[in-house]
This record gives sequence, C-alpha cells and structure tokens, in this order.
Amino acid sequence: MFKKLFLLLGVLVVVLLLTFFSLMHKNINKALPIEHPELFTVISGESLNGISAKLRDKGWLENRFWIRAYVRLNPQYTQLKAGTYQINANASALELLQLFISGKEHQFSVTFIEGTTIKEWLALLAKQPKVKHTLDYDNIKQAITALTKKLNIDGQNPEGWFFPDTYAYTDNTSDITILSRAHQVMKKHLDNLWQSRAEPLPYQTPYQALIMASIVEKESAQLSEKPVIASVFVNRLYKKMRLQTDPTVIYGLGDRYQGDITRKHLREKTAYNTYRINGLPPTPIAMPGLAALEAVMQPASTDYFYFVSQGNGHHVFSKTLVEHNRAVAKYQLKRKS
Repeated sequence: MFKKLFLLLGVLVVVLLLTFFSLMHKNINKALPIEHPELFTVISGESLNGISAKLRDKGWLENRFWIRAYVRLNPQYTQLKAGTYQINANASALELLQLFISGKEHQFSVTFIEGTTIKEWLALLAKQPKVKHTLDYDNIKQAITALTKKLNIDGQNPEGWFFPDTYAYTDNTSDITILSRAHQVMKKHLDNLWQSRAEPLPYQTPYQALIMASIVEKESAQLSEKPVIASVFVNRLYKKMRLQTDPTVIYGLGDRYQGDITRKHLREKTAYNTYRINGLPPTPIAMPGLAALEAVMQPASTDYFYFVSQGNGHHVFSKTLVEHNRAVAKYQLKRKS
C-alpha cells in the first residue's frame, strides 16, 4: 500500500516538475509584445529584480515569476553587464537575458564628411545625444584649444588631423574618445602614404602633404580629378608660383565668409590667402579623405598650371595663362552673364 502511494506520489512530482519546466520553457521563450526595436539601458549594479520590474512596467512582461524562476535555475544569467542594448521586436525574455549578459551594446554612429572642418565636426558631435560631451560647445575656440591639448596635437589648430569616416560608438562614449580614434586613423594613413610617396615632391614633411591634401579635397569632389589637381599645385610650387586657390581665401575669412568671394577678399592678406602668400598656408583648411591624401602623395604627371570649374563639378585644365583665360571666359564669365 505504502509502496503504491509512494510510487503515485513520485509520479505526481515528476508530472508537476515536467509541467513546471514546460510552462517555464514556454513562457521564457515566447515572443514579448515589443512592436518595434527599442533601446533598453542596464544600469551598473542593477539587479535582475530591478530589470524585470522595468520590463513589467513597460508592458513587456505580464509578471516576473517565470524570468526570476529561470534565472534561479540558471545563475549564469545573474551576471548582467551594464550598457545600452537594442531590443528587437518580438524578442523573448530568454533573448533579453542572453543579450544582457553578452555585453554587446548597441552601436551608434556618427559620420564625418570629407572636406568638412573641425568646427563642423564639433557642431555635429554636439548634436549626438548618446555622446558624452566633455568639450565646451558654447565656446568653440576654447573647445578646439582643449581638444588640441588633450590629444597632444602640435600647434593651436588641429584642422586636418582627423580622418573623415563613419565611427561607431556605444552609449556615453566621450567626444574626445571618438575624435582620438579619428586622429589615430589620420596619422596612420598619413604615415603609410608618406612612406610610399612619389619623389621628388615640393613638400618636405607629412604635415605639408596634409595641408596640400586639404586644399585638393576642397577643390574637387571628383576622385579622378584629384591627382590632376594635385599636379597643378605641385607644378606651381616648383615654379615658385602662388597657389591662388579660393578655398584658402574662404578659410582665412572664417565666419566673415557669406557665400561669395569678392575682389576685396582676394586682396586681403590673411595667413591663408594663397593669392597673397607664397607656398602653402600654415595649416590644413579641412579634413582630407583618403583619395586626396593619395593624390598629393602620387600626383599625376602633367604640364598643367591652371584649372577652372565648368560649373558641373568638373574642371578644365590648362598649360598656359592664355588657355586658362579662354576657359575662364567660356565657363565662368558666360555663367555669370
């Protein structure tokens, strides 16, 4: 009699356990009512109880019983890692737990475009809500000075020293961290290309090449034209001719530039006005991309000394001033008339 009762009780326990594990498996793996991908932050030191309460309050969990029971039986899921995670639509509670212990935080990104300036980079970073802002964005001059010191960049102007690209980052990554990465990438590209540069070239240091690359970057967005434009400036430097490039004038004007270059601007002697100064300006005038860097290290071999925009993104190149004046009359004066 007792054996039968004991056997019956054992069967009942097994049935109850199987039912419990079946229900737990079902509930922990069922899709939660998450309609679209959403960010969720696990705070440092936050317990499973706190997280499950937040999930319940968001309406994702009907109750916390099953997730808490599962974690008690699988203690590895108590090792939660702080961070901001992207929760996929219809994810299960188990998938959330797996994500929270993986430490695979959601990657945000910021894209810096070739030819933009450090002021534009800082303005873009200031708008990134998930970036930890350590620089004073209300005082750009002070922010640039602080940036220069923190990254140990020689001089007072870090222009040109950051490689334009898309940079991924996690929540609360500092602005300095992102800019430091861009700075290291630029230094690497500049060093590698300098080692394999064509010779001879009219610039003696990698920094002078960086300055030249920034000018080439601003003169044309056409990849095929960059080596040719670089050759024009190389030829002019060898002949001791002034570069006479409008982007340097614009950069020298700073905030005074309102969209048009006047004769007065061309006559004004700033440190960057290559119509008035010999050789290269003192610093880069923008952030050059890889194509511009490659172009100034391996410029095309040409006899060109001049070029003028056709107004469609392309340029006409000339060997003599007479040819250049004809091209100016055809493409620039006609367009203005």
